[in-house]
Amino acid sequence: VQLQACGGGLVQAGGSLRLSCAASGRTFSSYGMGWFRQAPGKEREFVATITRNGGTTYYAASGKGRFTISRDNAKNTVYLQMNNLKSEDTAVYYCAADLVVSDSYVSVSAYEYDYWGQGTLVTVSS
Repeated sequence: VQLQACGGGLVQAGGSLRLSCAASGRTFSSYGMGWFRQAPGKEREFVATITRNGGTTYYAASGKGRFTISRDNAKNTVYLQMNNLKSEDTAVYYCAADLVVSDSYVSVSAYEYDYWGQGTLVTVSS
C-alpha cells in the first residue's frame, strides 16, 4: 500500500484544514487508518484512528471535539478534518495504514502501523 497525504498548509489560529490521504491498491478496506503528527523537536504522536469499515473512531485528547477522521473506501481515501486549529497543532501530519483482521480493531500505537505516507505540513499561526 502506498499512501499520499495532502491538504496541509498555513492557517491562522481558529481556522480549519482538511487533510486527505489517498491509498493505492485494492485492499484499502482491509486497513485501519490513522493520523499521527510530529512537531519540531518532538516525538511522533497519535492523532486519530478509524476502523477499516469506518464504524469506529478514536481520538487523542488534544484533538477531541476539534478533529474528525473519516474514510471513503470507494475512493481509497481517509480524511482528517481539523477545526479551531491552535498553534500547538503545528506539525507534520502523517497518515498510516494498519492491516487488521477485525472491523472493530483500532490502534493508537505507531508501531502497529504497516505503511506510512510522506507527511504534510500544517502550520498554525497565532
